[in-house]
Amino acid sequence: MTPFELVAALMTVVALAGWANVKTLKLPHGVAMLIAGLLGATLLFVLQGVFPAFVLGRQISDTINHVDFVTTVTGYMLAFLLFAGAMQVDLGELRRRWASVGALATLGVAGSIIIVGFGLWGVAALVGVPLPLSWALAFGALISPTDPIAVLATVRQVRMSKALTVILQGEALFNDGVGIVAFTALVAVASGGGDTDPAHAVLDVVVQALGGLALGMAAAWTVIRLMGTLDDFAVETSMTIALAMGTYAVAQALHLSGAIAVVGAGMLFGSPRAKKAMEGETEAYLKAFWTLVDEILNALLFLLLGVEIIAVPFYAHQMGLLITAIPLVVAARFAVVLPWGSFYRVRHRERGPILILGWGGLHGALSLALALTLPAVRERPLLISVTYAVVAFSIVVQGLTFTPLVKWIQKDRG
Repeated sequence: MTPFELVAALMTVVALAGWANVKTLKLPHGVAMLIAGLLGATLLFVLQGVFPAFVLGRQISDTINHVDFVTTVTGYMLAFLLFAGAMQVDLGELRRRWASVGALATLGVAGSIIIVGFGLWGVAALVGVPLPLSWALAFGALISPTDPIAVLATVRQVRMSKALTVILQGEALFNDGVGIVAFTALVAVASGGGDTDPAHAVLDVVVQALGGLALGMAAAWTVIRLMGTLDDFAVETSMTIALAMGTYAVAQALHLSGAIAVVGAGMLFGSPRAKKAMEGETEAYLKAFWTLVDEILNALLFLLLGVEIIAVPFYAHQMGLLITAIPLVVAARFAVVLPWGSFYRVRHRERGPILILGWGGLHGALSLALALTLPAVRERPLLISVTYAVVAFSIVVQGLTFTPLVKWIQKDRG
């Protein structure tokens, strides 16, 4: 099966599963696509077990096993998804909540890494699964940042206060830089690749994040100025496509955070200057285009995440650790949001901020992509399977229950 044929098959499943979901279950699209992928992968396993001569099933499995999930997510999809997501953020509200967003994206991630890392290391020792502390901390680094794609897709389905909405959105958009740098440093330590200076790691985070943000905002400001000189929706939409792709590529080439650069560029399109530049038919067309890009790529990504279970190694003796890792990650999330949730509950009279911020911190495809970049060490299969278990739980269980939880809080405490 060629890559084109695989994409064609996946898009066909996206279309059919989306139609069936809208007509029947009406689940969140991301959840529906992940479930469709998991069911499709399960069906392939069953068919290959019952019919060993089922050649097509074996070909599909082999093709999926050879899919470069990391490149697909970070190289092809991420720039578009982050740009589309950042356009939804209320820039004025984000400025007002910068302290909360900044603290959760930095100190919150660091605290979660420690809790998850030491917790998983202790549980692994109890259940008899060999896992050094350094690799447990590396897992903490890849799973602690909330996933911007999963969070943005979930938050837009429910009506919350502006403050909690922008905190969840902003944290998810900005905390990946901290997690990635911490993950890279901890993997280097765990694999014996060199000594890591904490001060240097912190400086790395600051340079990559601020440099990427400055680059993205400068590029967006230039494009918005150019868009203000004409009214042609096709040209202006193509300019935003070039902005998303070009900003990400240039930032990566300069060793800055491509993700934060694209986020910075996308957020400026919520400013009054951008809205004035898009006056006329352009604004409606541009918003419709990026909404469509966001929906289709999200659906394709979650479906791919579901079928990726074919490439994930699972072993019976590790199941206890996999099951325990899920509540451990959730508990760490609640621990780091507790101070800010309490602040918003007491100071701003928000309804259920601890529950909303804790349960709304979803994990997704980016965590799995990081896990798949681990070097070929003994612990790699275990960490990949634990990551997949946490991500699947987060998207399906937390994704399905987040909207009912928020509605219950608003109704019960209103």
